[in-house]
Amino acid sequence: MRILSYLYLLLLPCLIYSQSRPIQSLNAKIDNRESSDSIKPEKIAKIDQYRFINIDRDTTYLDTSLTIQREYSFNYLHKDNFGLLAFPNEGQTYNTLQYGLDKYNPYPEMGFKAKHFNFLEANDIKYSSVANPVTELYFRSVMQKGQNLDAFFTLNINPRLNFSIAYKGLRSEGNYINQLTSTGNFRFTSSYSAKNERYVLNAHYTYQDILNEENGGITTISDFESENTDYDNRERLQVYFSDAQSFLKGRRLFADHYFRVNSKKGANNLYVNHQFNYENKFFEFNQPTVTSTVGTTSIIRFGDSYKDSGINDQTHYNKMYNKVGLTYENLTLGKFQFFIDDYQSNFYYNQILIRTDGTIPASLSRNINSAGGQYDYQKNKWTGKFLYSRSITNQSLSNLGAKMKYDLNDDFQFNFEYQNLNKLPNDNYNLYQSSYVAYNWSNDFKNEKVNEISAEAITPWLTASAKFSTLNDHLYFNDVALDDAQQIVSPQQFDKTINYISLKLGREFKYGKFALDNTILYQNVSQDDNILNVPKIVTRNTIYYTDFLFKKALFLQTGITLNYFSKYYANEYNPVVGEFFVQDKKEIGNYPNLDFFINAKIQRTRIYFKAEHFNSSLTGNNFYASPNNPYRDFMLRFGLIWNFFN
Repeated sequence: MRILSYLYLLLLPCLIYSQSRPIQSLNAKIDNRESSDSIKPEKIAKIDQYRFINIDRDTTYLDTSLTIQREYSFNYLHKDNFGLLAFPNEGQTYNTLQYGLDKYNPYPEMGFKAKHFNFLEANDIKYSSVANPVTELYFRSVMQKGQNLDAFFTLNINPRLNFSIAYKGLRSEGNYINQLTSTGNFRFTSSYSAKNERYVLNAHYTYQDILNEENGGITTISDFESENTDYDNRERLQVYFSDAQSFLKGRRLFADHYFRVNSKKGANNLYVNHQFNYENKFFEFNQPTVTSTVGTTSIIRFGDSYKDSGINDQTHYNKMYNKVGLTYENLTLGKFQFFIDDYQSNFYYNQILIRTDGTIPASLSRNINSAGGQYDYQKNKWTGKFLYSRSITNQSLSNLGAKMKYDLNDDFQFNFEYQNLNKLPNDNYNLYQSSYVAYNWSNDFKNEKVNEISAEAITPWLTASAKFSTLNDHLYFNDVALDDAQQIVSPQQFDKTINYISLKLGREFKYGKFALDNTILYQNVSQDDNILNVPKIVTRNTIYYTDFLFKKALFLQTGITLNYFSKYYANEYNPVVGEFFVQDKKEIGNYPNLDFFINAKIQRTRIYFKAEHFNSSLTGNNFYASPNNPYRDFMLRFGLIWNFFN
């Protein structure tokens, strides 16, 4: 990492110079005046020359505006986090209020999903194409003793070759005992297009690490809810662990490129496509002290252990994915792609565990080949993508998907999506090893089956979306401990059908310089047991005021946001496996969460100030992110986003 930083600093002046405009001498300017009656105006780049493109070729443009949507996305994840419930400290995990936020993949993943909210996957990376060098600096204050920074820089060496480099870092101590977070996300991208666009390449490299001290939540809920002023200092609340921590890190090398067989682009074109993805990950749970103290009683929170102290569970994972395809493009009919892919992964430990109830193997290896086709259509107001793939090896997995978009005009858009998926279980459901006796398993679960349809309508009056999902053989983690003082989770498979339906509505009302932005989500689950638990109602309502001040030199945005969700049996977080698990002992929710904000924009700088959860002392201590982890207390947050470009 240090070597990369030095190279970046050495190359930066050269790169900037390579894209800067040649400087004319005074004599040259005089000569130009003598040879012409007028001086040619300087070319100004248009906003559509600052493009950011994802792997699906969807394009967005540089946005320095200050809107209510930018207020919603000014957070640790850099995106609208409606439907997610943050834990007390910045950089911790999130509880999920809205089911279906994640996209489904037929291939097995490593697991430890509670640790991946800030882990950038391949489809999260965007590639740039800019007329001038662009820099974006992000800063946001945190709970205690730290900061959250993100620096991004991109430039085009020439119109066809782009590089970008970025790093997001966070350190926050938190308000509770043993709650420090320290994370880093380094990413480097490159894009290249041949002069005749015969060859196009997008590639990136990422290195990411996420360290969380894990306190297991507070031991005595009554101390928190009593509102005793002695516990206003949250470090006085007793937690389960004072020295445990989890650590996730990963590296990825990714390339997606294609070559046009015919030398000149015409009405019919033939392309050869290739996508490569190599990734390795490492997860560690470390706990020097095994016993926990609840009141005056000593317990072992996660059950019996093979070690009296110094637990250090380590899981290794790597995968390599190759996809090769042939695409025929007809400018009238669309694109027809046929492909085969190769997926290889290894999820492993350093030992074989032999027990009286069976042997826990050291590794779980996958070697899967699939074949499929994809059809892309774009004509007039319609855009469509249809995909089907199926394994040709022994594993049974398949993916049928369809996306359609209809753009009536700039104000009316309609989206439709369907997916039928036969998915292999994530690896940590089938294999796990730990120093805790009950946290060792070797399973052979059936594939999960997902059938989902969704629709969305965007109009000037209302934004509406609906989703219906049917889940079969759904996998989840469950608490199987017989003692309430313990927490022993185990992977389970629900052999019945779960039906999920949701309706989400959004509407903004404006009156002069005032506005009221509303988002409401309704969810309903039909199931024989409480496996998929979500609140029925989730809502966010913001009333705000905007105006220009100081002769339009400053744009002001200020208002109050209400977040609310109805009571439900929220999932609890387990740090040993880095996952949430189902519980039916405690409901959370039914409390208002109010944020007051004042934001300002000066040229290309956006400044954010927020009084977060300012009503926490008025409603009683009944606010939780999970049954054992309180939500955030009132605090003042400050931050800014600063863009530099010509």
